[in-house]
Amino acid sequence: MCRNITTLRGLEPPATDEEIAAAARQFVRKVTGVQSPSTATAEPLDRAVDEIAAIVARLLDELPARRQPPTTVPPLRRPEVRARLDHLHEHEHEHEHEHEHEHEHEHEHRSPVAP
Repeated sequence: MCRNITTLRGLEPPATDEEIAAAARQFVRKVTGVQSPSTATAEPLDRAVDEIAAIVARLLDELPARRQPPTTVPPLRRPEVRARLDHLHEHEHEHEHEHEHEHEHEHEHRSPVAP
C-alpha cells in the first residue's frame, strides 16, 4: 500500500475532513498513476476523491475506537508540512493579488472611448 497514506482511525483529535480528503487523494493518485491531473482527468479524479473521502469518513465513524493511537502522525499534523502548505497558500494568494492589481492598473490607463 502507499506509504504516504497514514492511519486516520484513532487520532486525537479525530481525523479532519481535510486529512480524510488528503488520504483519499493519495489513494487515487496511487491506483491511477496520475500525479498531476490534466483537463481530461481532473473531473473523474476529483469525483473519485470525493466519493472515497465520504466512504472513509463514514467508515471511521462506524468502527469501534482503537485501543492505542496510530504510531504515525498524518502529514497535515506535522509542523513542517503545515509550514510548507501555508507558505504555498500565501504564495498563491500573493500571485492572485498581483494579477488583480495588474488588471486594475490596465483599466486605469485606458483612454476613454469616444461614443
